[in-house]
Amino acid sequence: MSQLVYIIGASGVGKDSLMHYARQQLNGSIPLIFAHRYITRPATEGSENHVALTAEEFRSRKAQGLFALDWESHGLYYGIGIEIDVWMQKGSHVVVNGSRQYLPVAKERYPDMIPIVIEADPEIIRHRLESRGREKEEEIELRIKRQPSLDVAGLIRISNNGLLDEGGEELLGILRSVPAGS
Repeated sequence: MSQLVYIIGASGVGKDSLMHYARQQLNGSIPLIFAHRYITRPATEGSENHVALTAEEFRSRKAQGLFALDWESHGLYYGIGIEIDVWMQKGSHVVVNGSRQYLPVAKERYPDMIPIVIEADPEIIRHRLESRGREKEEEIELRIKRQPSLDVAGLIRISNNGLLDEGGEELLGILRSVPAGS
């Protein structure tokens, strides 16, 4: 049976970098699709390859039931389109960049999902967020302090304190070990 791989972690832990690394390495070699998020943030900001929507567009799509998962965080709306359900029905596993706070809701909707949390030390997160240049210093401090404890059955932890290929290879190993979909 196809599964949802739900990747979470604080801003600055390197989720997007690890997912990009894994996507490039896999390059369609296994039935696994990396879903884009729909975000009310311009596409030019940050490194995530997402679909930019206005708040009005987002609300309209949500009202039409076009999101399998959606949440609000840091004043932005995030959504994962219902296309992921079709992809899973067709036999592909789907990888999404999720939300730690939304994890219980996602787990309820997709009980067999594989939750993965990417973690990094606070000083590494601070450096990455400062380099990104999207947040002010006080916002960075709040993001670092906002670390909810996660107690979810089957949660897989990846430490991303080192080189990209170290964390990337760990994520690749997990993704390659997901049983073939139906």
